[in-house]
Amino acid sequence: MKANVGGIDRMLRILVGLGLIAWALLGGPLWAWIGVVPLATGLASRCPLYPLLGLSTCAAKKP
Repeated sequence: MKANVGGIDRMLRILVGLGLIAWALLGGPLWAWIGVVPLATGLASRCPLYPLLGLSTCAAKKP
């Protein structure tokens, strides 16, 4: 599978995911566990929703 999540997008996903998971662990609301999704997509550099929307935040590779 080709990566479609680039640098800044990837870092933001990881940080937001970790923040939401930490909040859930510290007694936050149950919905804060949704942080698993941005964390997983950030770590994998792949978002399954992007191809459906025709998006990619990866830098274009030049031949």
